Amino acid sequence: MLEVADLACQRGDRLLFSGLSFSLEAGTLLHVRGHNGSGKTTLLRTLCGLLTPDAGDILWNGEQVRRLGEDFHRDTLYFGHLNGIKSDLTAIENLRVAAILDGDQAPEAAILDALEEMGLAGFEDLPTKVLSQGQKKRVALARLLLSRAPLWILDEPFTALDVDAVDRLQLLISEHVAQDGLVILTTHQEVPLTSGQIRRLHLGVPSDADPAGAGLAVGGQP
Repeated sequence: MLEVADLACQRGDRLLFSGLSFSLEAGTLLHVRGHNGSGKTTLLRTLCGLLTPDAGDILWNGEQVRRLGEDFHRDTLYFGHLNGIKSDLTAIENLRVAAILDGDQAPEAAILDALEEMGLAGFEDLPTKVLSQGQKKRVALARLLLSRAPLWILDEPFTALDVDAVDRLQLLISEHVAQDGLVILTTHQEVPLTSGQIRRLHLGVPSDADPAGAGLAVGGQP
């Protein structure tokens, strides 16, 4: 379970949100929504421990994330705006390094299977600098197939993907949630994954009447 209690974050002198509280159990997908600049990326980076909140607590299975340290990081897979791909390394080498950093076991056969499932068969031994942006994104997303982390935090994961890759990624996310995984994501794209029985959190835009960016809501979507 992931619990957020009275969380507040600001960027420079601007308070993005405050008093944010919610809890997510295994088998849940949370779609974080909001206008550009509302704090979606800041929230996701804070949830995975890359940023420190200005107030509030984040708990993982009842323990404060800041006290868990590496134990929490091993349980989390974060995918941000940057692919995290080393251009001089091949797709295989990139996934091998990522697996080591994630503390996962990744045999060569598993890496090859992950790349094939992401539609990269035949590109495994090429330096990623010669791949298209969409192919680089697929290499990075292949980490999802190798990871044992129960918590996935994905910031705009569908960007730069073609229709086939979007379908593949939706299936991966759906399977992870069905297996009691937990997924938090942002996306501007209207994909079937972001409709139906999921939870939504909308980050409101600060105004004169709502200077702290309140008006945050979490709820199911029928």
